[in-house]
Amino acid sequence: MPVFKNPIAVAVLVALPRLASAADVPAKVPGFDPTAIDRSMPACTNFYQFACGNWIARNPVPPDRARWGRFDELAERNQTALRGILEKVSANDPQRDPIDQKIGDQYAACMDEAAIEAKGIAALKPELDRIAGLDSKAAMPGELAHLHEGGVDAAFRFRSVPDFKDANSVIAGTDQGGLGLPDRDYYLKDDAKSGELRTRYLAHVQKMLELSGEPAAAAAADGRAVVDLETALARASLERVKRRDPANIYHKMKVAELQALTPAFDWTAYLAAAAGPPVTDLNVTVPDFYKAFNAQLDSAPLGAWKAYLRWHLLHENANLLPAAFVNEDFAFYGQALTGAKQLRPRWKRCVALVDSEMGEALGRRYVEATFGAEGKARTSKMVGALEAALERDLQTLPWMTDATKTQALGKLHAIANKIGYPDRWRDYSSLRIARGDAIGNELRAEEFEVRRDLAKIGKTLDRSEWSMSPPTVNAYYNPLQNNINFPAGILQPPFYDNAMDDAVNFGGIGAVIGHELTHGFDDQGRKFAANGDLSDWWTPEDAKEFEKRAACIADEYSGFTVAGDVHLNGKLTLGENTADNGGVRVAYMALVQTLADAAPKPGPGVVDGFTPEQRFFLGFGQVWCQNETEESARLRANVDPHSPGRYRVNGVVANMPEFQQTFGCKAGDAMVRENACRVW
Repeated sequence: MPVFKNPIAVAVLVALPRLASAADVPAKVPGFDPTAIDRSMPACTNFYQFACGNWIARNPVPPDRARWGRFDELAERNQTALRGILEKVSANDPQRDPIDQKIGDQYAACMDEAAIEAKGIAALKPELDRIAGLDSKAAMPGELAHLHEGGVDAAFRFRSVPDFKDANSVIAGTDQGGLGLPDRDYYLKDDAKSGELRTRYLAHVQKMLELSGEPAAAAAADGRAVVDLETALARASLERVKRRDPANIYHKMKVAELQALTPAFDWTAYLAAAAGPPVTDLNVTVPDFYKAFNAQLDSAPLGAWKAYLRWHLLHENANLLPAAFVNEDFAFYGQALTGAKQLRPRWKRCVALVDSEMGEALGRRYVEATFGAEGKARTSKMVGALEAALERDLQTLPWMTDATKTQALGKLHAIANKIGYPDRWRDYSSLRIARGDAIGNELRAEEFEVRRDLAKIGKTLDRSEWSMSPPTVNAYYNPLQNNINFPAGILQPPFYDNAMDDAVNFGGIGAVIGHELTHGFDDQGRKFAANGDLSDWWTPEDAKEFEKRAACIADEYSGFTVAGDVHLNGKLTLGENTADNGGVRVAYMALVQTLADAAPKPGPGVVDGFTPEQRFFLGFGQVWCQNETEESARLRANVDPHSPGRYRVNGVVANMPEFQQTFGCKAGDAMVRENACRVW
């Protein structure tokens, strides 16, 4: 369940740091909330409304948010816990542990509004001067490498990646990038809403350039040049749905072959400036994108490229610039794109910044305060129960032949489980963090991470590495490593509550575990073997049967709408929807087996008026209670591979005879899909 990341910049100005009071701490999120249920709505008519209706009514979207759900409730509690850690260690105490010094000083620098305002745009002057000093396009490779090292997404992306055909080997990879809008389609769609957003985006780019010191007329011309360049790159960018097929984003080449695609760009110079290990082979994710990049590098004036680089530098660092930049950034990326009405308090942005830049340093302190061996052991036991259930499911699938079942079971048995936090913490000792230097800290932290990443090129894949920090409220499956990852941040209510019965916990974290396990067998994951290599291990007839069942799910979810008339893209959300459907079914199987195993010592039986089976589905449904602005719903329908909460719930239960039996639903009820979809 990879997290969706949108391009909303961190921003705002509020009070100086203070210790969190009891009033600041959100109430504990219950694992199961009977008061959230809307008993006026029959469960078989709209189960999402039944499970969440009262919660939805009393939890409107806060003004500083675009979406508010039970994920967010837990994330808010985690953020408050992180704030307590950071405010304690941000005091300028020379006796602090080196870890505490770094995370504390980075937080303090981010919170130091006075220093940020006093420095103004001068904080970025060395970088702006570098761009201004470019005297020819021959200098572009070195400047792009420098900007990439500072975390600026300009023109394209370059990093280390596992070789799809040999996942144990790490090679270089370069991918499309360099857009300021959330997706290529925002530049290309001709509907009125897209046109309005493009107009506002152009005005936003112009305003940011003006704030950096450009005269209005020059900023207007440069803003137009920036948007024209990005539009050309967007036209050559591969659509999100096509990127779901690994074969479409794997093109291993020699450096000389990439150079032939881009004669106007010197890759030898770029790689030398990137300061990584020697590169012989690399994955060029979208070759046609590089042809378009070359055409623009060849034809667009140097001045246009310099304006483009200035804009992306300002955009990337807007969160740590003075209030005028912060407010302008929020006006577009917060208000226009997502419908948020207010900036989030500064402390929340600064907590998020430290978590983003030094997640394992801050996460180490978070784990010490909130998690531990007991939580890891409990979750490991549930993972085992879910894996056993998925094994039974695979063994009994009527549509899969024995040859493919053998391969599938081998892959399942090879899945590694990573729970809570890394076995080995990341070493940040070489990263310099200074009080009163917010932008400098940001640039050095980005440089640290880029160099750490590029150093992996040519080495064996480290399968123990995490892609999320421990406090993150999320989880993920990595097909190239064939492992599931559950940060400590999600192993709390409403997903898991030690005070709750098995039924609720299996409906919450159990469904998440099942979701991640079945990602190994969705439309993307099924194309990777047990060792992580891109490999076709399916018989042709089984592949055809899978595609037929997956198409059913894609068609089902394409029929759902948000914001009035915006249809979900069932092909974009196919992997997540398949995992939702399979994950809940596998979690239910695991609960049934757990209850059977406990039969000599039966559980609590009916609680709050519901049987264990009903509490399972309610536990699942209530995880997805949420409200969302119309703007955010439109944005996510275009770019998010996950469906909105109400469809993650109703789309699943309508396909499940187990749900219909549990709640006594009959043919013709809305929660009984006539042609039910099932893959796993």
